[in-house]
Amino acid sequence: MILELKNLSKAFGALVVSEDLSFGLEEGQALGIIGPNGAGKTTMFNLITGTLRADGGEIRFGGENITGQSAAVRARAGIARSFQVPQPFSGMSVFENTLVAATTAAGLSVSAANHHCIEVLEQIGLTDKANQAAGRLTLLERKQLELARALSAKPKLLLLDEIAGGLTEHECQTLVATIRSIRQSGVSIIWIEHIVHALLAVVDRLLVLDFGRKIADGDPQDVMADDTVRAIYMGIEADV
Repeated sequence: MILELKNLSKAFGALVVSEDLSFGLEEGQALGIIGPNGAGKTTMFNLITGTLRADGGEIRFGGENITGQSAAVRARAGIARSFQVPQPFSGMSVFENTLVAATTAAGLSVSAANHHCIEVLEQIGLTDKANQAAGRLTLLERKQLELARALSAKPKLLLLDEIAGGLTEHECQTLVATIRSIRQSGVSIIWIEHIVHALLAVVDRLLVLDFGRKIADGDPQDVMADDTVRAIYMGIEADV
């Protein structure tokens, strides 16, 4: 088990964003997360990465309790993420963006980082943009750079937060193919996404959140057919 959340809780005053949340992720598994806006999905990522501290519960990564560890320590341990809105260093080149992740989060020497980042850019399909300023990229290219920066940190666990949002269908297919290749390399993945068909093309398990609570967890097709999920996520009333 690479990741375990045990009775994780977080609230902002009276607003509960994570309530007694528990689940595990096997090494090499790809888990999809869906749920309506405000369900607590991104908050869960913030708790896993350490940018938010949990009010209660436990997070274990690779068997170690990381609940009290800083975001920097968790990143060096092998947890990397992308963001809903790409956040590159706009004035730096694409290659320089990946180099920062490789030297800081992965702790590689400059020489090793150079080699690793070249391999990552080849995998993601950004080699021809390596020397271009990140601020000049298209939306798809910025999404790809989010992936490249995360992979440059040499993660064991990759957290993707609505990375397909805003893309055309063709661009979405390109991104899905890239994420599939990442999964084949052995990286464990948790992917939050509203574009469900993209998610289902990659993940082998689906978890549904609503108001910070786990509503369903299991085989993607079974979860999508669940009456409660259809009512909460898709607004389809269950037959009675």
